Amino acid sequence: MSADPQATFCASLVDEWIRLGVRFAMIAPGSRSTPLALAITARSELHVEVFHDERSAAFAALGVGLATRQPAIVLCTSGTAATHFHAAVVEAHQAAVPMLVVTADRPPELHGVGAPQTIDQHRLYGTAVRAFFEPGVATNDGASLWRDLAADAWAAAASATPGPVHLNLGFREPLVGEAGALPPARSASHPRSGDDWPNVDMESLAALLRGADGVIVAGEGIDDPQAVASLAAVLGWPILADPRSGVGHHPGAITTADALLRHPGFASSHPAGVVLQLGAPPASKVVGQWLAASGTRHVAVSPYGLVSDPQLLGATQVHAAIGQLCDRLVPLVTPAASTERRDAWVAADSAAHAVFSALLDDAVALDDPTVARGVVAALPEAARLIVSSSMPVRDVEWFAAPRGDVQVYSNRGANGIDGVLATAIGVAAGGQAPTVLLIGDVALLHDSSSLAALAGRHIDLTIVVTDNDGGAIFSFLPQATALAAERFEQLFGTPHHTDLVSLAAAHGVSAATVDSLTELRAAVSSTRGINLVRVATNRATNVAVHRRLHDAVATVLRAAGY
Repeated sequence: MSADPQATFCASLVDEWIRLGVRFAMIAPGSRSTPLALAITARSELHVEVFHDERSAAFAALGVGLATRQPAIVLCTSGTAATHFHAAVVEAHQAAVPMLVVTADRPPELHGVGAPQTIDQHRLYGTAVRAFFEPGVATNDGASLWRDLAADAWAAAASATPGPVHLNLGFREPLVGEAGALPPARSASHPRSGDDWPNVDMESLAALLRGADGVIVAGEGIDDPQAVASLAAVLGWPILADPRSGVGHHPGAITTADALLRHPGFASSHPAGVVLQLGAPPASKVVGQWLAASGTRHVAVSPYGLVSDPQLLGATQVHAAIGQLCDRLVPLVTPAASTERRDAWVAADSAAHAVFSALLDDAVALDDPTVARGVVAALPEAARLIVSSSMPVRDVEWFAAPRGDVQVYSNRGANGIDGVLATAIGVAAGGQAPTVLLIGDVALLHDSSSLAALAGRHIDLTIVVTDNDGGAIFSFLPQATALAAERFEQLFGTPHHTDLVSLAAAHGVSAATVDSLTELRAAVSSTRGINLVRVATNRATNVAVHRRLHDAVATVLRAAGY
């Protein structure tokens, strides 16, 4: 059989991507994508997962990117299949997660003639990709450019501002062929574009921080938590630490800021001063409003070159590797004359954690804050935790005690609830570590297609789902009291009456409901294989529990003189 140009082209792309470090590929089945699917599965260096649903495949590739910071390949056939990648592409774009998004397409002669599974895929994802490539149907004449195409796509995805890259590849029948000799390997691996962050006026930045009373807000994107802690120690500033930052267990870190700043006395007596935001902002609206009311200088540092100013503060944007920036600032700033201000924050944080420990660590009833705190405490050593948007990410941020050995992930680029289970599958595959997903019932149902074939995947993943038969977060919003109960339930509560244990069992996934904190801890701490753990909670009770926790913290703060 003579060598097929399409098969050789695909084999060349895959070979170059492997040379550049790609190790994962997510494939959604289809006919038109056959040449690349065969090239991918022919290489033992690649960990391949197949998903029935394109959306699941794309979010799993996103999860790999989160866990490894290297792009995974995600592949689908032509037509509407490609549209199902879009949500994950948007999340990857806004969260700066590298991905190699490959859509198969019909050849030019089949466009505009009513051919099946044919849509306009040219620049399908608009501005949500770092680069778009459409090289046309492969012929031997273009062989000298194939490796450059693969390298350029990888470099755009893994650049200093990483994100998704779209390759739209047209294929003609026959779709099954034998690859011939590949073009010669490139003499050197493609350089990662923009590794060295642009020059920052370090003296001006240091002058802003020097001698000031300020706070560091630490979020996702921090590559060196110790460097952040060292800078904070020299400045004498507290660190308001998001769980995704990895800084929460360091001295001077504050992980109960949401609860503390809900108390007007504490908030007013602890003005923000200068704000140095490192990485993504926290989920807490209360912290965001406190920062917005500060009226002070705000510097936002992104390692990915993304703008971060959701409170419209006119924040100065700095593009830099966060650990490196902190290391360079330490010798340029003046050591704090006193740590009294930071010590007050730390004392209040300790008092708040004592409240949470007393009310949640031995709780009889399981509610959302108890589950969030209990899950984090019970995680195996060096585990990875994925928290869904809506209430799980907030409850972990607000109530969990920090763990220095646990990496926390959440899709907070676009803050959607789509694809969360698939993201966790990708994190588990990419991280090769015990992985736990904390998710709400609506988010799980939204991604229930990712349960398909899940039982056969060789990963360790425990899915903890808080099941309150609807959308819990809406019970905290003004709609809950402004609308009649029937209308609120219709539009926002949205009860689904689904038996989640039976749903998981129907897909061959081991599943059970736990009724106590002891059972929950045991299920999480023994994460092996794939399991679903359902916890029944109540939406109305959940609001009351949150209120009780915040009131208890306020009582302690008033007793301390705030």
